Amino acid sequence: MKLKYRRILLKLSGEALAGDEKTGIDPATVATVCSELEQVLAMGVEMALVIGGGNIFRGLSASARGMDRSSADYMGMLATVLNALAVQGMLEKAGYPTRVLSAISMKEICEPFIRRRALRHLEKGRVVICAGGTGNPYFTTDTTAALRGMELKCDVIIKATKVDGIYDSDPVKNPAAKKFTHLTYEETLARRLGVMDATAFALVRDNHIPIIVCRMFGGDICRAVCGEDVGTIVDEKIWPPN
Repeated sequence: MKLKYRRILLKLSGEALAGDEKTGIDPATVATVCSELEQVLAMGVEMALVIGGGNIFRGLSASARGMDRSSADYMGMLATVLNALAVQGMLEKAGYPTRVLSAISMKEICEPFIRRRALRHLEKGRVVICAGGTGNPYFTTDTTAALRGMELKCDVIIKATKVDGIYDSDPVKNPAAKKFTHLTYEETLARRLGVMDATAFALVRDNHIPIIVCRMFGGDICRAVCGEDVGTIVDEKIWPPN
């Protein structure tokens, strides 16, 4: 199968690891998520991962409830490390070498994020899981995904979600919601579709990295890396009307 994208940055939400429990880490759900990743890796794709921490702790919502924002964000960064270790364990159990690289130093359990080291891991066929956010408060894991995607010279950023693309409104609440197949960066901003936060979106737009939003399950990620018409792609090209 011919690949359109050989090196990808895959952004997963922390909630994807929680399963029906909604919070925490459910091992059975982690195994299901990793089975999807294994299908992609078996195609020879070089993969970097950024996983959110919302299943354990959300810094922004905690800040809104009165906690100091910086402290709350650091707690959220630590939550991403827990998720990264869970995914690492499951992938390595399946035989895929994996490295967790954290922006926050914790040498006993993972490597520090060093760009050249991360690139070398990818070249050697290892999955690189980027944990600890950017290492700075006030930045989301969306921004981490955009930043790491550029640093690691990824061909595309794939955001795997519960829905099969970007809609003009919430498809869960509105059955008549319209799905977009292709969008330009400018259209996405003008429509305020909230694909990523403003900082992350500015990074990918200014550096011309395409974003694909697709389902986490069902093989959509495999089809996306092959260039099939799946999910929604956001880039700078002008496409025919949806």
